[in-house]
Amino acid sequence: MKPTLTTELVTDERDFAELAPAWGRLYGRCATATPFQSHAWLHSWWLSYGRRGRLRLLLVRDGGELVAAAPLTAVRRPLPALVPLGGSISDYGDVLVDDERGGRALDALTAGLAGAARTALVDFREVRPGSAVEQVYERWHGPRRRVNDSVCLELPALPMEDLVARLPSAKAQRVRAKLRKLAALGVERRAVRPEEVDPALRRLLELHRLQWRERKVTGEHLRSRFCEHLVRSVGPMVRAGDAVVTEFRLDDDVVAVDLTLLSRRLAGGYLYGAHPRLRESKADVAVMLLDACAEHTRGEGRAALSLLRGNEPYKHHWRPEPVVNQRLLLARRRTAPLLSAAVCDVAARRRGKELLLRLEERRE
Repeated sequence: MKPTLTTELVTDERDFAELAPAWGRLYGRCATATPFQSHAWLHSWWLSYGRRGRLRLLLVRDGGELVAAAPLTAVRRPLPALVPLGGSISDYGDVLVDDERGGRALDALTAGLAGAARTALVDFREVRPGSAVEQVYERWHGPRRRVNDSVCLELPALPMEDLVARLPSAKAQRVRAKLRKLAALGVERRAVRPEEVDPALRRLLELHRLQWRERKVTGEHLRSRFCEHLVRSVGPMVRAGDAVVTEFRLDDDVVAVDLTLLSRRLAGGYLYGAHPRLRESKADVAVMLLDACAEHTRGEGRAALSLLRGNEPYKHHWRPEPVVNQRLLLARRRTAPLLSAAVCDVAARRRGKELLLRLEERRE
């Protein structure tokens, strides 16, 4: 007879910190995991963004070993809900499930979530297709809904020369010319060593602020709490192979810094900072960054090079495939009205965006 799995709800911040070794082993046994589910990223996020008394870590153990985990926090607005740790600065939300104990661990995790959500909606945002939490959704016995969330644009995990070859011939020639221009300027790049990560990230954020000066920018990237989170989390992630920080130098000066996150299935460019001097030198920063990011897909078995969230026009130059993240809403019978309210809110926001788009088109 197979031993019974045990489920535990952790709400203490100190226990979260002590989970790092067990969490890391589980993370390594979950093929669908992204760096946004690593302990380094999530615990650091909690230290910067968490609200006291709101931590909800649902853990499933087989004996003493962690075999599944749902990293959540309780929110009260706009609706009472359990939502993934990581918030809006994380491009993917998911749970962790041991690949070798999938079925039983998923059953226990699903049951544990139903127990934890007696008076709240379970709201998983930014779920990448194929994620482990989709299997929780399939097992859910109560009311549930799936709606579209953000769009991520993805390229195949190919060397830069093969990515260029996918383009129409005229565009491919222009990109090759831009790569030659970068070489002629003498732009050099190197992966930052783990002990150099902290100052490199601070430089990244300084350059990011500089490049967006007097232009619209994501305000959170300029706040001290984001800087603290990034510096605290990325060093351990680099040491674990879940991230790489790349410096670009011109005439011995650091003119750009890039942070790329790595998982078994994809490499994703998360954030960069570039000095205006590069553009003044006619260097194409987007080509430079993609060339560096593509290098991290070589020989690693990754299937995708993700441009992560955002449907910006410049990304479409590379002929990426749009991959739509999902929002999975799970309720019990008593919380079904919360699910209905959330779905209505999604529909209202979508209609509002469509209306604004039509108004902007008319003005043009």
